[in-house]
Amino acid sequence: MENNVKMQFDQAAPSYDDKHGKLIPCYDDFYGAAVTWTELANDAPYILDLGAGTGRLSAMMLDKYPGAHITLVDFSEDMLQKAKARFGDHPNLEYIAADYLTHEFERNYCAVVSSLSIHHLTHEDKQVLFRKIRSLLKPGGVFVNADQAAGSSPAFAAEFKRLWLEAVTATDLEPEDIEASKKRRLLDIDATLTDQLQWMRDAGFSEVDCVYRNREFTVFVARA
Repeated sequence: MENNVKMQFDQAAPSYDDKHGKLIPCYDDFYGAAVTWTELANDAPYILDLGAGTGRLSAMMLDKYPGAHITLVDFSEDMLQKAKARFGDHPNLEYIAADYLTHEFERNYCAVVSSLSIHHLTHEDKQVLFRKIRSLLKPGGVFVNADQAAGSSPAFAAEFKRLWLEAVTATDLEPEDIEASKKRRLLDIDATLTDQLQWMRDAGFSEVDCVYRNREFTVFVARA
């Protein structure tokens, strides 16, 4: 499964940024909530971006915290190359091409953030990752995950997907771009909102909540 996901995103990397926003009908609110809820007392925080892709979320974090030190991790080197082109020679950015589930990180972070990545993991690996994230956070740190959550029943899940397809079809995306996205989404392993909140509690986070949801697009916040 992991190799299939990597291959899909390697292939999508060249034009990913051009189409990404149109494939998320609630893009501005969705990412905006993730940035808003990454509340840190430090003006130069250390932030870890899991599944950073082309660096969209990291760029938003830098806008909020210009002095931030950000580590971008993704198993698609092609995606990270796009991120490097976005940021140039910014001195406070580090890039790691690796599987963040198994990579051994060498420091702790004020915040761990992620967007549209963790839903590719099996449910068991999601739980392993949540425990790992908890161990990587400094006291008072925060985990913010802008991701997908399955509907609470097959009927809701199907309706979410139908409404998503209706919305993206109404954009100016080419049919082949929509078909490519549909193909990538076949690899999704969405977990329900309720299950993910419980897994974060089980991982040892002291406060956990869903702060934004538009059908499957969901922003979770978990505080250490």
